[in-house]
Amino acid sequence: MQDNKTEIIILMADDDDDDFLLTSKALNQSKLLITLHRVKDGEELLTYLRHEAPYEDQSAYQRPGVILLDLNMPRKDGREALKEIKSDPMLTDIPVVVFTTSKAEADVYRTYQLGVNSFITKPVTFESLIDVMKTLGNYWFNIVTLPSNHDKTQ
Repeated sequence: MQDNKTEIIILMADDDDDDFLLTSKALNQSKLLITLHRVKDGEELLTYLRHEAPYEDQSAYQRPGVILLDLNMPRKDGREALKEIKSDPMLTDIPVVVFTTSKAEADVYRTYQLGVNSFITKPVTFESLIDVMKTLGNYWFNIVTLPSNHDKTQ
């Protein structure tokens, strides 16, 4: 179990401003010590994870405990980004939760083939979103044990 006093970093890759705002508000109500960072597409996601400009400052842009990944984004979509994350030995152990509006069985099947840890369809109501975020936070940060938040280059 994770120590509730430990700050949890969630990195959300989603180009929709409203979805980010609602998710942020829902996470705030989860009562967990969570910092939510956001990138708007798969290119930016990989730039963040690899600490490339403008994300070189590893104290400001820490390795996330979990990635919330939308599938439909510009430049590089979530499927492409997931494939790169799960094929990179430095990133593969970061849990990735697809968090998308898609209900397509092909997306569910394909993302699990690529190594996603969970697939969640975005809820329609804010109340349901709060419930999902509480459950997600509780599961990933209180129930399961995650790899320690360390620099794998050591």
